[in-house]
Amino acid sequence: MSDNKSSKRVSTIMLGVGTLIMLWVSAAFIGALHQANWQVSELARQYMLATGMVKPMHTLVDFYTHIKGIEYLICVAFFVAFPIFFKYVNKEPRRVPVTNLGN
Repeated sequence: MSDNKSSKRVSTIMLGVGTLIMLWVSAAFIGALHQANWQVSELARQYMLATGMVKPMHTLVDFYTHIKGIEYLICVAFFVAFPIFFKYVNKEPRRVPVTNLGN
């Protein structure tokens, strides 16, 4: 009986903390959208600039180097995914025994 009460208390505390965090995140997101003039794409651009995901490219060499790096990442992903997909497609089918129930 005591174990049930303590688990309910822990669940209630976790639910309360989760609710507070959700409210804080919602307020931060709405504030950020207000600052970005309610444009989600502008907010995403500001985030990517602030975290360094998007960097200004001033020369053609910068752009080509960036594209080449992405191309290598796509190739590595393909070299990992293709053998797994090939193994899945060429899997031996299971044999299902068939019985005659008509007799």
